[in-house]
Amino acid sequence: MTTSSPPSRLPLALTMGEPAGIGGEIALKAWQTARDSLPPFFLLDDPSRLTALAKHLGWDVPVIAIAAAEDADNVFPSALPVLPVKLPRAVEPGKPDSANAPAVIEAIRRAIELTQAGRAGAVVTNPIHKKVLYDAGFKHPGHTEYLGELTGVVRPVMMLATGDFRVVPVTIHLSLRDALAALTTEAIVDRGRITAEALKHDFGIANPRLAVAGLNPHAGEEGALGREDIEIVAPAVAQLRKLGIQVTGPLPSDTMFHAAARATYDTALCMYHDQALIPLKTLGFDQGVDITLGLPIVRTSPDHGTAFNIAGTGVASASSLIAALRMAADMAARRAAN
Repeated sequence: MTTSSPPSRLPLALTMGEPAGIGGEIALKAWQTARDSLPPFFLLDDPSRLTALAKHLGWDVPVIAIAAAEDADNVFPSALPVLPVKLPRAVEPGKPDSANAPAVIEAIRRAIELTQAGRAGAVVTNPIHKKVLYDAGFKHPGHTEYLGELTGVVRPVMMLATGDFRVVPVTIHLSLRDALAALTTEAIVDRGRITAEALKHDFGIANPRLAVAGLNPHAGEEGALGREDIEIVAPAVAQLRKLGIQVTGPLPSDTMFHAAARATYDTALCMYHDQALIPLKTLGFDQGVDITLGLPIVRTSPDHGTAFNIAGTGVASASSLIAALRMAADMAARRAAN
């Protein structure tokens, strides 16, 4: 029986993401430019395609296939460790192929399994292209929901962070019409409770403060601009207070993201996708990190897409991936300490 190291000392498992996107090159760039300050990680990918990509870009990044996650620590200082996941078709940057979708899914599944088994410290996922996965039979709206299924969590929560600014959307990948239909007091309370717990255990905030955004302009203007803030959001705020959580709201979302307002809370709980992501990406587009809360493992991801338009050119920034790797290691260390 293999004896595992504490989660804070284990290498991180980084998935390939969509191979026709920028995931491979930002992984190469992260290792090339920041490996001395990064926690060790290994990539679940096809070593031959990464070697060819590094050569195409003119980058001196040695790629070494490893037999097990435990080998990554020894390899990482001198080469990028890669746990092989075979791609059935050659990859052309910017041109996704659904034939490679099973390998993308396999990389995610294996990363989760290795982390749950105590052989990797956390999972960091490169961006996927949902349409390609859907064409191959993928049934989940995105990473968050798939990770929930793999780990047995019914309602995982998506958080986005850049530095100390954090947002949590209550509804995620839904149209505005569907988001409104899905928004309930119970959903807001559930996301708020999970967020508060994560702020304590994963971010080391002893007494987390939540700010809850109103749904309507001016938080409904006391019902003049819609009653949802009175009938759905305000009761959720009251219930969260009864749970002992420091919470304010519902607040007008157009005045809660400037610097002075952000200093009054640790996380903003937002009612729909763009209400959360527009301020987050405006304030820290190149440093954003996507985090899944409520899982038995730590999972982070760079907060950007596959960027097919620049894939294979080497110009993509690795800053968000580097931030995601560092945050994953920090969170894993706090969980281990707790």
